[in-house]
Amino acid sequence: MHTIFRHPKICPLVIALLIPLGVLADISILRENGKLIVNAGDQLFTQYIYADENRAKPVFYPILGPRGNEMTRNYPFEKEKEGEEADHPHHTSLWYTHGMVNGFDFWAVGEKKGKIVHEEFIEMNNDSFIESNLWMDPDGKTVCQDRRKISFNIVDSESRAIDLEITLIASVDDLTLGDTKEGSLGIRMAPSFRLKGKVAKGSALNSDGIAGKSVWGKRASWISYWAPLKEEEIGISLFDHPSNPRHPTWWHARDYGLVAANPFGVSNFEGKPKGTGDMVLRKGEEITFRYRILFHVGNPVDSEVSQKYLEWSVQKKSG
Repeated sequence: MHTIFRHPKICPLVIALLIPLGVLADISILRENGKLIVNAGDQLFTQYIYADENRAKPVFYPILGPRGNEMTRNYPFEKEKEGEEADHPHHTSLWYTHGMVNGFDFWAVGEKKGKIVHEEFIEMNNDSFIESNLWMDPDGKTVCQDRRKISFNIVDSESRAIDLEITLIASVDDLTLGDTKEGSLGIRMAPSFRLKGKVAKGSALNSDGIAGKSVWGKRASWISYWAPLKEEEIGISLFDHPSNPRHPTWWHARDYGLVAANPFGVSNFEGKPKGTGDMVLRKGEEITFRYRILFHVGNPVDSEVSQKYLEWSVQKKSG
């Protein structure tokens, strides 16, 4: 069951003067030409691009924070944007995939790489949807399937969230999710969030108090990046749910703007033998991961990221 935020019966002028729009904004979803347009009130929050011949997987782009700031990199959707590096074309704003699935690479892009193909929407609500996708090898054969519930939330007047509950299904044969750092829930943040480079203004911190570039490869319940955008600090925090396999997850969190929750790449992150992080599902089995991506005003202390994580972590899994 989904929650619909309803406006109290107060004079609109009083609302405009006394209460920030973000507290009151309802989420709405409009389906149009291979994408879902997600609005918070009358303002764009994000677009979920699920069917685009130029994309090898479903992605969220653009994503606007609670102040209307662009939270993710524009490349490769838009090229030659000032201050942006044209690297890693597979870093497409916000996405979920993995770099070794029964030996096939779904992380990178190219003719010899796998693709995640939209199959159908199982359910569509005002603020959420459930989708089925096929993971297909370079020859067009189905390797596995996923079922994902994606929800959009106005947490408070200064933060909004995208929640992902993704179930990987060994629908065809046994499934090996391989030990590689190239995965899985990824976001390529706007250039200001970088920790190094000409336009870098970012800082990073995880739930264990590890800061800066040292967050790479560490396990943590959450990770947060923030930077001054315009006249105030804006942050992006990623949450790993306690119910997830191998919680707390490892973070493939780079200093150039990539952050990815990855419960598989143990050999890369900890120097253990290759294959240590493999996860095997027998045919017919499935496994579920839950994440929240929080876009907020302020650094993780001022925006109470730790408390918001605790509140989210006790939420029950959808039925």
